[in-house]
Amino acid sequence: MNYYWVNHNQTARQELEGGYLWSPKLESNGSRSQFYEFMREARPGDSVVSYAGQLISNVGVVAGFPVSAPKPEEFGNIGSYWSNEGWYVPVSWSEVPRPFRPKLHIEQIRPLLPERYSPLQESGNGNQKAYLSKINSALMNRLATLGQFALADSAGSYEAVEPEDITRAIEDQIEHKIGEDESMDQTEKEALIKARRGQGKFRRNVEKIENACRVTGLADARLLVASHIKPWRVCETAAERLDGANGLLLSPQIDKVFDIGLISFKGEGEIVVSETLSKQTITSLGLLPALRDGVGRFSGRQCEYLDYHLKSVFLG
Repeated sequence: MNYYWVNHNQTARQELEGGYLWSPKLESNGSRSQFYEFMREARPGDSVVSYAGQLISNVGVVAGFPVSAPKPEEFGNIGSYWSNEGWYVPVSWSEVPRPFRPKLHIEQIRPLLPERYSPLQESGNGNQKAYLSKINSALMNRLATLGQFALADSAGSYEAVEPEDITRAIEDQIEHKIGEDESMDQTEKEALIKARRGQGKFRRNVEKIENACRVTGLADARLLVASHIKPWRVCETAAERLDGANGLLLSPQIDKVFDIGLISFKGEGEIVVSETLSKQTITSLGLLPALRDGVGRFSGRQCEYLDYHLKSVFLG
């Protein structure tokens, strides 16, 4: 189990009420931030404390794996300088019995703060650059004592949230917006909506490039899923959603693990597997031959999308 501390003064209300954390993947200048990278490391069962308004008043347990997702609509104009794409982590939140100001207890807390990527400054004020920080068990236990919450409770029973449930809800919202977009004609709307399900024009475009599952060799079109490499929900344009190079034909079980970021591919044909997959699961999925022999080289345009998938979707 890992322990986290989130500084989310701007978005605390939305995230606590909605049961999640969300951050952009990159800083406004396009550089990576470790405070955002910690989001992709969160795993079900991890504990997290909420710091907002100078108070720790909520504690949560991560309820599912991170998902690549657009900025929540309920943020409104908050973070207008953030990129629209980020990490979404479901969290089951509960109120701390005794909310407290960490600054008032900084002498106890300071020795336990991480040397790098700390959520607090030496003074006890919040670190303005921080979002999600990884902290050690000693600090989490000290916070639990100060807030009078039982750490075992925060990481105990919770309702697991499946990645498919998250993506379905997000995509339903996007599909609704497409349906109401008066700038598109009905034919274009139908093409984009069908593309979400790997159907219609998108599938035909993928079939011009791919004819079988790269991993299993399955070539029966009736059983293959046309899967987006860059997820439909985060595509920035209609062209990306319909681009055949942004798709693969995959066996159903391979489509699922690829879609939730547990496997990915490199341009030269190497398959990359998440460390969260056990050896038994890897064997049962039939990944061993592909790991040994590769899956064949991809085209240049496919490589661009696969590079995105490795950096922005894959949960290594």
